[in-house]
Amino acid sequence: MAISARGAGLGVMLLLFGLLTGCDDGSKQQQAAAPAPIPAVTVVKVEAKDLRPAVSFSARVEALHKVDLRARIEGYLDTQNFTEGADVKTGDLLFVIEQEPYQAKVSAAEAAVAVARARLDRTEIELARQTTLVSKEASAQTKLDDARTARNEAKGQYDKLMAELDQAKLQLSYTEIHAPIDGRIGKSLLSVGSFVSPQSGTLATIVQQDPIGVTFPVSQRDLLAVKEEMGDNARLRDYTVYVEIGKGKRYEYPGKVDFLDVAVNTGTDAVNVRATFPNPQGRLVDGQLVTATIESSSAEPTLVVPVNAIQIDQSGPFVLIVNSEKKIEVKRVELLRQDANFIAIAKGLSAGELVVTEGVQKVRPGQAVDVTEVKPEA
Repeated sequence: MAISARGAGLGVMLLLFGLLTGCDDGSKQQQAAAPAPIPAVTVVKVEAKDLRPAVSFSARVEALHKVDLRARIEGYLDTQNFTEGADVKTGDLLFVIEQEPYQAKVSAAEAAVAVARARLDRTEIELARQTTLVSKEASAQTKLDDARTARNEAKGQYDKLMAELDQAKLQLSYTEIHAPIDGRIGKSLLSVGSFVSPQSGTLATIVQQDPIGVTFPVSQRDLLAVKEEMGDNARLRDYTVYVEIGKGKRYEYPGKVDFLDVAVNTGTDAVNVRATFPNPQGRLVDGQLVTATIESSSAEPTLVVPVNAIQIDQSGPFVLIVNSEKKIEVKRVELLRQDANFIAIAKGLSAGELVVTEGVQKVRPGQAVDVTEVKPEA
């Protein structure tokens, strides 16, 4: 039976379509069977650095000297001779309370003393005269006794008035309030023209800025930790203290322990410790919360890893490492302390292991990875 040309052409087209469709299905199967790309991670080799053993505590900056300025007499506040927040020196005149009433009392006391002085001089002259006359038997002994009594009374009155004059001058001196220490003065709490008295409370506060103290409680457990980290013979006074005023930001000046409280706080079972620090720029401020770290003078090799290598879950801190088969493993670690760029490791790692610092979110334990090793930051 003969096949028409139209039928032959249709068959060829169906054959070609079948071949193309089969090729497309094969390509999809090949794509589906292709393995997923290996995730890339960045790793850093665990290294040992020479670090000084240290123990850290939550601490608070505390001025070594802080003075609340108060009025010791009554009167209206005449002048304020300082700029709030400025540095002041010992002896600087800060406030003046109205002086006229107290100056008038001084003048009155001086006049009374002058009268008493004249009376005392007169009685001393009379006593000398009676003494001479009695020695020559030209006057009775009773007159000498009366003269001596009069002199003693005049002397007592003179001394009394002199004391009142001193008191009046002292009250006058209280009209001027001077800085008792070097430091920075705060806000004036009463305005010029206000009536002040000893009951008015604080006029302003001066806080010594340099040096300044940092106080922190050390519990019995922490004292044991100090001994474990630094040896049984460790004494806090023998070690340098540093403070961090921001996350991982160390204050440039070290301090020394200068005070340990004589008793344990029964509520916290801790002993208060204070270290003093130079503070020439005033970067440490009274009341500021900081972290104090007691550091040994001798360094020991300690394993460190970059900060971004540490992960934390409900079970605690861990790192991801790349093993010899270039696969991911989880290792639990025990942390010592954190610095600006790295964290010191107490347990869980060995020198030379590769910890993952970038690409953590893309991998899982047991997964093969493409590794790029970089040098840790200084």
